[in-house]
Amino acid sequence: MRRRIAPALLLPFALLLAACTAASSADGSGGAGSNTDGKGEVTLRVGDQKGNDEAVLRAAGELDDLPYKIRWSTFTSGPPILEAVSAGAVDIGGVGNTPPVFAAAAKSKIKVVAAKHGTADGETILVRKGSPLKEVADLKGRSVAVAQGSSAHYQLVASLAKAGLSIKDVKATFLQPADALAAFTRGKVDAWAVWDPYTSQALRSADARVLTTGQGVVNGLNFQVAGPASIADKKKERAIGDYLKRLRRAQDWVYKHPEAWAEVWAKETGLPYEVALDSVKRTNGTRVYVAVDKAAVASEQKIADTFAGLKLIPRRFDFADYVDTRFNGGLPPSTTAPRSYGGAEPTK
Repeated sequence: MRRRIAPALLLPFALLLAACTAASSADGSGGAGSNTDGKGEVTLRVGDQKGNDEAVLRAAGELDDLPYKIRWSTFTSGPPILEAVSAGAVDIGGVGNTPPVFAAAAKSKIKVVAAKHGTADGETILVRKGSPLKEVADLKGRSVAVAQGSSAHYQLVASLAKAGLSIKDVKATFLQPADALAAFTRGKVDAWAVWDPYTSQALRSADARVLTTGQGVVNGLNFQVAGPASIADKKKERAIGDYLKRLRRAQDWVYKHPEAWAEVWAKETGLPYEVALDSVKRTNGTRVYVAVDKAAVASEQKIADTFAGLKLIPRRFDFADYVDTRFNGGLPPSTTAPRSYGGAEPTK
C-alpha cells in the first residue's frame, strides 16, 4: 500500500499550500528577486507562486514586449505574498479567495484590485470509492481532513450548513494536503475537504470519489492584491493596469490551449501531465477575469463573517474597505459564468 500511494505523496512542496491556506507561511520569505523581465525605468515587483502567474504569462508570450520591468519573487503560498504586499516588499500578487480575508482581519495594508471567476468543481469533499457515505448529511459524526483556515475549510463549513449540520457535527482533523492525503488513503479519516490540483490528483491516484463540490457554496474567485502605496504611484499604477491586461490575455490563451498549458504547468510544478490536464479542464482553464464588484465583495464578506464566527480571525470588518475598483474597466460582473470545455469531463 505504501508503495502504491507513493507517487501521490510526491506533490512538490511549492504546491502544498498553493491555494487559499491562511494558516501557514512555513517559508514566509520570497525568492531572491533576481528573476526580471522587461525593460524601462519602472519596476513592478510581483509576488508569485511556482507555476502561477509568471509561468502562464511566459507560456502565453505576454512577457515578450514589456515596456517596464517585472521583478518576480516566489513564495510558498498566498499568505506570505500578502505579508510582502502589506510590508511594501512587493507591489502586487495573486492569491485565492481566503488569504485576503485573513490579511484584512490582521489590518494589513492591501487592496484587492482584480478578480477571476472559475468553476468550483475542484473544491471538493472527497470520500473513498468504497465509502458508505452518499451525501453531505452522512458526514455527521465522521472525521474530515481539512487545512485549517483554507478555502476548503470554508467550503466544508458551508456545505455542512447547507445539509443542516455545523462544523461541530463532524470531527474536523486539521491537516495540510500531504498529510491529509496520507491519512485519507490509509483510512485514517472518512473524508477530505480539498481543492485542485489535489482533487484531480486524488481522483486519479488515491481511489477517491466526489461526495460534493463547492458549486453553490463557494464563490470560485481568485484575486490580484496590490499595496495601497503602489497603486497611488502613477507610474506603477499604469504598469499594474497593463500587467492585469496581460494576465487576462494569458487566461484566454490557457482556455484555448489546455494541453499546452498543462504541459508547461506539469513541468513547472512536478504534477503528472494527466493530473495537470484534469485540473486545467476542471478548474484552472475555466477562469475568466471579472470585475471586483458588490457581489464579489459580498461573497468575501460572507467568508469573513463565517471565519469570525468560528473565531479563526481576530475581528469583524468590512471587506469593502480592502478593495479598489479602479481597474474594473469594462470587465463583466463577478457572477459571470465560468468557461466550459463543452462537456469534456476529467477523470472521476
